[in-house]
Amino acid sequence: MKHRRLRWWAAVIALLALPVLTAAGDLSRQDWTPIDAAVRAQIAARQLPGAVLVFGDAEYIWLRRAWGWRALDPQREPMTADTVFDLASLTKVIVTTTAVMQLVERGLVQLDVPAARYWPAFASHGKQAITVRQLLTHRSGLRPDLDLREDWHGYAAAMRRVEGESPGAALGKRTVYSDINFIALGELVRRVSGLPLQVYAERHVLGPAGMRDTGFLPDRALRARIAPTERMGGELLRGTVHDPTARRMGGVSGHAGLFGTADDLARFAQALLRGKRLLDRSSIKALQQAEGDPNDPDGVRGIGWQLQAPLVANRDDLEPKGLLGHTGYTGTALWIDLVQGRFMVLLSNRVHPDGQGNAQPLRRQVLALVSSLAPPLEAAARTSPLPTLRVATGIDVLRLQRYAALTGRRIGLITHLAAIDALGWRTLDRLRWAPGVTLVKLFSPEHGLYGDVEGAVPSGTEPFSGLPLISLYGAATRPGVASLQDINTLVFDAQDVGARFFTYASTMAQAMEAAAEQGIRFVVLDRPDPIRADRVAGPVLDPGRGSFTGPEGLPVQHGMTVGELALWFRDDLRARRGLDLDLQVITMQGYQRSMWFDQTGLDWVPPSPNLRTPTQAALYPGVAWVEGANLSVGRGTSHPFEWLGAPWVVGSTLADALNEAAPPGLRFTSVDFTPDAGPYDGQRCHGVEVRVVDRDTLDAPLLGALLVRTLHRLWPREFAIDSTLATIGASATLQELTASTDLATVASHWQPALSAFRSRRGHDLLYEPPTPPMLSR
Repeated sequence: MKHRRLRWWAAVIALLALPVLTAAGDLSRQDWTPIDAAVRAQIAARQLPGAVLVFGDAEYIWLRRAWGWRALDPQREPMTADTVFDLASLTKVIVTTTAVMQLVERGLVQLDVPAARYWPAFASHGKQAITVRQLLTHRSGLRPDLDLREDWHGYAAAMRRVEGESPGAALGKRTVYSDINFIALGELVRRVSGLPLQVYAERHVLGPAGMRDTGFLPDRALRARIAPTERMGGELLRGTVHDPTARRMGGVSGHAGLFGTADDLARFAQALLRGKRLLDRSSIKALQQAEGDPNDPDGVRGIGWQLQAPLVANRDDLEPKGLLGHTGYTGTALWIDLVQGRFMVLLSNRVHPDGQGNAQPLRRQVLALVSSLAPPLEAAARTSPLPTLRVATGIDVLRLQRYAALTGRRIGLITHLAAIDALGWRTLDRLRWAPGVTLVKLFSPEHGLYGDVEGAVPSGTEPFSGLPLISLYGAATRPGVASLQDINTLVFDAQDVGARFFTYASTMAQAMEAAAEQGIRFVVLDRPDPIRADRVAGPVLDPGRGSFTGPEGLPVQHGMTVGELALWFRDDLRARRGLDLDLQVITMQGYQRSMWFDQTGLDWVPPSPNLRTPTQAALYPGVAWVEGANLSVGRGTSHPFEWLGAPWVVGSTLADALNEAAPPGLRFTSVDFTPDAGPYDGQRCHGVEVRVVDRDTLDAPLLGALLVRTLHRLWPREFAIDSTLATIGASATLQELTASTDLATVASHWQPALSAFRSRRGHDLLYEPPTPPMLSR
C-alpha cells in the first residue's frame, strides 16, 4: 500500500497478528462438496467469474477455497485464495465503523451528539441535528450518493458537496442506505484523530488485526493478485477503485476504496470474535443493537452493520440479531456470527468483465448451506418484514403451510442441486430440519445431486446430512423395492427444462410407477417451466417410440410444469396399468404460464452441466435435435447449446444459409471452437453461434428442424442425419427434412397431433388463469 507500515509497526504485527490456522474440531473432516457445487454452478451460470470463501471460528479455519477465474479480460487468470479484491462497501464496516467506535471508546466521539460538533461546516443546509449514530445507522435523511452529473474531482471537492447536502423528510424516521453518511464519517475520523483515513486505518485497524494485504491505494506490487472489475473509458480497472464517487475522491473514502483478501477479512472477523485488539466487548455488543424501525425494507441495521439471525438451521424463523453482516457492490460479503462464534467471507468480482453478474444467488445459497450444519435454536417472534416474491415454488408454499402435507411421514426425496427455495435453501435441508417430518433417504436423477456428473451417477452418502443417496441414473432408473421399504412418501423436487428428451420427467414417471406398486404416497413440489408453459411446439413422439428419453405422447416442447406432468403421468399409469397413485402436487403461487424463468424472481441454478443459463435452456429443445448426430453442440465449451459445429463444417457457409431461412428471433454468426467433451473432444470445430435476439418469437423446435435440414442440404455425405431420429421422435418429420421440405410445411404437419395433445393436456393444467403474487418468507 502507498502508506507503508513503519518497521516498528511491522514488528508489532508480527507479534500480534491473528493467524489463519489449520482446521480442527468438529468440522475438521467435513466434506464440502455441496458448497463446491453451489459455487461452481453460479460460475457456470455466468453470475461471477470466480470466488474465494473462508469459513471458520475465532481459532480455526475450516474451509479456505478458491474457484474459477480471477480475470477473464484481457486473458484468463485462475482465481487464487490470496487474490486481492476491491472490497467496495465493506470499507464502511471494516474501517469506518471500527474507527468511529474506537474513537468513542477513547472518549473523543459521542454517538448521540450532532456530527457538526466535530465538523462545524457539516451543519449547513439543515444538517445541524444529524447525529453520529444516525450517520452510522443510515437514518440521517441524506440521499444515497453525491451527484456525479457535475464535473468535480478531488477529496476537497467531495467534502464541499457533502457540506452542501440537505436531509430529506426521512431524517431519523426511516433507513435510507447512503454512501454520503460514510463519506462524512470518514472525514469525521480524519478531523478527530488528526490522521488521514488511510493512515488511521493502517495504524489502528488493519495493523492490529494483522491484515497484511489490505488497505487503500494498493501498491503496484500487488497488481498481479488483484481481481479486475470493469472497463471504464476503455481502461480495465485493476487496483483502481470501482466505485465512481470514491474514484473521483482519489481512491480513499469512508464508504469505499478498501482492497483486501479473504484471509485478511478472516483475521478481522477472528479479532472481533475474540473481543480484543480492535474493539472492546462493550463496543461489539453495541454493534448488535438494532436501530430504527425493524420493518424498514432495507433490513434491520445496527451501527454500521446489517443485523441478521445466527447461522443455524432455523435462522429464517429467528429475530435478526446475533450476526453482523455486510456486502459490497463488486460481489463481496462478510458475516460474523457472534452467537455461534463463527464467520464467513465470500469474495467475488461479479462485475467483471461487463458489470452483468449477480452475487446474490450465491450468497443466499452459501449462507443456507453453512446454516444447515447447525441445529435449530429456540425461535423468538419475528419482527422483520416478509419479502415480496413474484413466484413461490412448491417448497416455499410447503414451508408456508408448515409442512402439513408431510407431517408424520417418513419420506424419500428425489432432488438435485437446482431444487432450492426462494432464500437459497436446498429442499433436502428444509425437509431434514422440518418439524414433524422424517427424511430417511435421498434419490438423485441424471447428473447427480450436484448437477456435475455426465453418464452413470454413483450412489453414496450426502455429506451434510449423512443420509443415504441412491442413484436413479445408472444400473437402475427407478427406486427399487428395498429402497422404498422404510418410507411411506416419495417427494419429487427437481427443476425440469420443458423439453421431452430431458430425463427428469422420465425419472419422476418411473418413480411414480414404483410408488403406486408399493402403495406409497407421491408428493410433487412444483417448479416453473423455464421456457414458458404457454408454449407447445414440435412433433409429438411417434406411437411405440417411447423411451427413458422420450415419454409417450409428448411433443418436443410440452409447455407443462413438473406438477402438471405428474398429473399427466398419473392418468397414463391408470390407463396403461390400472394402478392408482396417491398423488399430491404442491402448487406454486404467483406463477403465470407466460413467464420466462428470469421473470419469476427465482435464482437460476443450472439443472445440468450443459444448461448453464436460461438462454441455453431456451435453445435446448432445438439445438439438441442434432446432438445425436456427428456434431458438437458445444459440450465441453463455455457455450453449450449456443455453439455447434464439426471439423467438416464451414462456419461462414452454415451461418449464411441459416440466416437466409432463420425463424424469427434468431441470428447466426460463424465461430471456431475446440470442445473438451463430445464427439470431437480436443479437435478444432467450425460452426455457428446461435444468438437469440427476440426470445418471445423464438420457436426452438423449428430451429431444430432448420439445423437438420440445412446441415443435410450442405453436407449430405458428412452429416449423419438418420442419427437425429431418436431425438426428433417422428419419422415423418425426419423424412421431410431429408427431402428439404419447406419448414412451414413441416411445422403444419405437426399441428393435428399437437391439437390432440393440447386437448388432453388441458385437463392437467394448474395455472390457468394466472394466480396472484404472494408474500412469503
